[in-house]
Amino acid sequence: MSTTNSGSHSAPPPAPAPGRRVLLIGASRGLGLALAQEWARAGWQVVATVRGSGRTGLHELADAHAGQVEIETVDITEPEQVAALSARLAGRTFDLLFVNAGVTNQPEGTVAQTSTEEFVRVMVTNALSPLRVIEALQDLVEPAGTIAAMSSGQGSVANNERGGHEVYRGSKAALNTFMRSYAARHSGEPRPLVLMAPGWVRTDLGGSDALLGIDESIPNVVRTLDALRSSPGLHYVDYLGRTVAW
Repeated sequence: MSTTNSGSHSAPPPAPAPGRRVLLIGASRGLGLALAQEWARAGWQVVATVRGSGRTGLHELADAHAGQVEIETVDITEPEQVAALSARLAGRTFDLLFVNAGVTNQPEGTVAQTSTEEFVRVMVTNALSPLRVIEALQDLVEPAGTIAAMSSGQGSVANNERGGHEVYRGSKAALNTFMRSYAARHSGEPRPLVLMAPGWVRTDLGGSDALLGIDESIPNVVRTLDALRSSPGLHYVDYLGRTVAW
């Protein structure tokens, strides 16, 4: 695992990147929308997805960046929709695939107290579906391009010393394990594979008590991903480029 340290909680504007292309899965709001905004600001060509048909902040971004930001629709928990997205994008290539989609649940209660329906919902969305997306869309990524997924520091087994958020923690730990398996199957390839822990950020998912603002996390997430683009292999890092314990 490599460690890249960006050294500051406040990132400067991203370096211009004309012609670079990102496929961002899950960008209607929160961290995903902020990522789309950051890459658009840096001059990337952005293809980003929403789940439903309603208007979102991503639509406003696309209006402001006509011809640079495109919107696709996919529910990653529906395999036929993922396959349809792959077919629609066939023949295109991207420098980066970033899978951001995810959900949380009520933090109270243990795994044993969680309903089967709720457990399955979180695990399918956070662990199974991202890997299905990566498998379906990997051929759209340049041979040395980056494939990344939004993980969490709560996915660290080693750092879990206080408990809480048990189902969410388990889903992110499962995502990390599945990405390790994916990396093992693709050992020796030039692609960087990244599990990103963005920090505890004030969003609908992170809550109002979170330590970081979006503007403290997301610019650094983008810089860290950029710093790793010439580093093949699997990296589990936080938004400042620090390696997270598995």
